[in-house]
Amino acid sequence: MKQEKAAYQVFDLKGLMNFHADRISREMLAETPEMRIALMCLEPGQELAPHKAPMRLLMYVVEGSGTFTVGDQQIEAGEKSAILCEPMLEHGFKASKGQRLVVMAVVVAVD
Repeated sequence: MKQEKAAYQVFDLKGLMNFHADRISREMLAETPEMRIALMCLEPGQELAPHKAPMRLLMYVVEGSGTFTVGDQQIEAGEKSAILCEPMLEHGFKASKGQRLVVMAVVVAVD
């Protein structure tokens, strides 16, 4: 018998936060052909190197603060901030403020 997919999901982000001293922690919360949601936890000094992707991206700061690269801009962002990036715009972030950084990234396919 085929199991039906739930119409919604609730994520306890605080409970899903996990940190590693030697690498960024990445927890995939959802993954479909249309959308991916990842929770990324960085210790102070850790960085997701700037890169490009052919999808629209929302980076939401759940906890902490850091420096976000968006195109040729460096943006300081803290808790409850969101940064929207168009496809193929270089983006990345670093826990650069001497504190941990938790980012929820929502990636959406474009037509």
